[in-house]
Amino acid sequence: MTLRGANTETVRDALERTDPLPGTTGFAGELDGRLVRDVLGREPLFLEAGETDVLQWAFEPASLDDPVPVPAGAALDADDPHLPVDTTTLERHWTLPEPEPESDQAAALEALESAIQTAHSDATAPERDIAVAFSGGVDSALVAELLDAPLYVVGFPDSHDIEAAHTAAEAMGRDLTVVDLEPADLERAVPEIVRATGRTNAMDVQIALPLYLVGERVAADGFDALAVGQGADELFGGYEKVVRLDHRVDAETTRGAVREQIRSLSEQLPRDVLSIRAAGLEPVAPLLHDAVVDAALRLPNELLADEEMRKRGFRQVAAQYLPETVAMRDKKAVQYGSLVARELDRLARQAGYKRRMDDHVDKYIASLLEDEPTPPPAE
Repeated sequence: MTLRGANTETVRDALERTDPLPGTTGFAGELDGRLVRDVLGREPLFLEAGETDVLQWAFEPASLDDPVPVPAGAALDADDPHLPVDTTTLERHWTLPEPEPESDQAAALEALESAIQTAHSDATAPERDIAVAFSGGVDSALVAELLDAPLYVVGFPDSHDIEAAHTAAEAMGRDLTVVDLEPADLERAVPEIVRATGRTNAMDVQIALPLYLVGERVAADGFDALAVGQGADELFGGYEKVVRLDHRVDAETTRGAVREQIRSLSEQLPRDVLSIRAAGLEPVAPLLHDAVVDAALRLPNELLADEEMRKRGFRQVAAQYLPETVAMRDKKAVQYGSLVARELDRLARQAGYKRRMDDHVDKYIASLLEDEPTPPPAE
């Protein structure tokens, strides 16, 4: 029996009652002869897709020759060596709930605040020495305020995130540690991230780099856990596409589009979790606690997002703990706010991988994985 992320009795009870949100921040592994992964895929879990006499699985993709992710919400027979390679065809044991929206906005906000408090209380374990990956946005600021943990920001000099983190920390009356990056940091870290996550595409690597690099510094400073604000944009309507309801979403309402984003977490979170663990830390994501997810699913459209404000309900709760300038601030995605995406693109072009080439940054990343990088293709 090997299980990560939750105690065995909680998961057994969740299996028996088919409860998708039993009060955890995710779980995965083997329990009583079954491979399980929580409904949002917050803990990574992989199967060996190649032919084997017995079923092989692992928490890290690097442990397998041909890893494929176990679907979020799955509970599979761990003794069955004949599972289909296409795991997307497997039936889920848990599915995301579809509660009716709360008609009373005040009650919805009260429930959300209570859930956020519960999540942060559960995250504050005495054996954890936690620091916060802090960008100056409302998500990481609320996590930092409720955990009362040290703040670390990562980025290149003059980046948006470093400036935003400075102003937010000052408004909050908090000290801030700045992790200034150099191009060599990216070149060194890319192979580590690819080995840890199994992902080589430019977007995934760009997002993972700030997490890994700030994690390195946090671990070197003696901490054993890194708290992040992940999940808030998906849970509360932080994306432009959920307001516009454009071609990027299938839903016809903001609330439906938010559900789509929540379901997408299972593809994103393993990258972040594995990157932080590769830096030697345990990730802590209070805003992805089951209680917060349940409260978010009950928010009406009016407390999610519109053309005037995104994450409206979440910001209203955050404003009770943070200065208004911080609670209402918008921020850039981490790969852009830290300037990591810009600098990785620049390194690729310096190495001869020009923008007119298809997927030029992907090709540059591939070159960093080789013992002796091959020259760029002829122009």
